[in-house]
Amino acid sequence: MYTELTTSNRILMGPGPSDAHPRVLKAMSTPLIGHLDPEFVTIMDEVKTMVQETFLTKNHMTFVVSAPGSAGMETCLVNLLEPGDEVIICINGVFGGRMADIAERCGAKVHKIEKEWGTVVTPDDIKKALDICKKPKLVALVHAETSTGALQPLKEISDLVHNAGGLLMVDAVTSYCGMELRVDDWNIDAIYTGTQKNLSAPPGLSPVSFSDRALEVLENRKTKVQSWFLDLSLVKNYWGGAKRAYHHTAPVSSVYALRESLRIVLEEGLENRWKRHQEVHQVLKTKLENLGFKYLVEEKYRLPNLNSVFLPEGNDEALLRKKLLNEYNIEVGGGLGAFAGKIWRIGIMGESCTLNHVNMLISALQDMKEFKS
Repeated sequence: MYTELTTSNRILMGPGPSDAHPRVLKAMSTPLIGHLDPEFVTIMDEVKTMVQETFLTKNHMTFVVSAPGSAGMETCLVNLLEPGDEVIICINGVFGGRMADIAERCGAKVHKIEKEWGTVVTPDDIKKALDICKKPKLVALVHAETSTGALQPLKEISDLVHNAGGLLMVDAVTSYCGMELRVDDWNIDAIYTGTQKNLSAPPGLSPVSFSDRALEVLENRKTKVQSWFLDLSLVKNYWGGAKRAYHHTAPVSSVYALRESLRIVLEEGLENRWKRHQEVHQVLKTKLENLGFKYLVEEKYRLPNLNSVFLPEGNDEALLRKKLLNEYNIEVGGGLGAFAGKIWRIGIMGESCTLNHVNMLISALQDMKEFKS
């Protein structure tokens, strides 16, 4: 016999998901209605408006993909790229590599800017790539690289890309609602994010937004978008317009949760939220360094909400992570790729970004006899 579903009450301080607000969990228990019900259409309109407000954009083509952040990534690429297009993809961690893979599957010719993990792409790197690929269809990069904790400056690069006639595409999965992100001011043409990090909603949805420049590219395609489900020309009639056309059955309860999490963000205020993440990061940084941890990323390029750190020498990172989870109910993330077994990725995102979370983690480490500071 299967028993009733129960899970441990974890303190989520890894690279995502983060802790959900009780209001978000309560919203998920709201009774289901149909995905074309007039009441649900109103909810969709509200969600779209709130996503525009939190992206700081007036882009009409702003909506939520009914799948996680990787599907948002794919939505941007499959709609904007056709076979033979030349693109520049910036890779300084796992997710830049994933974008390059998808672009190649679209039949694009990919020019890669590959940087050491933990560093960022510079305007000079972009200039050198533009000497080789003078008129790219788009340039794509990761604003906040979850695998390393590196924060990528965007504004100067945006100007270079547009001066070359290209579109700027940005992965904002780990930056959205946790640090400064200005879609219109920075002239971002295609952007996607997820719901499970600084937004503190359940994973499974991907807010996206496209500029008018990007939509012009879409309208001038010579070939069909290779994905039926992610084809903007089809899904846009579900998320906009006076008469909604059936496209797919939206995950109603997840949209409820997203709506409530966005309400919470807007109640706090975006700039207040950015400030909170920075302030809690500074406290965590001081306490970790006092225990002998060292940061992977140079300070001026560090994500405040995703802290990638080397443990003090002599510690078994996997053993300590396991003990944190099993004995203290605290989840932190391990390293990926070349940093597997070498670093921790400590998330302080959204509802998990509090001084209480910092103190629980530090107290647990100090309490463990296996931890060597």
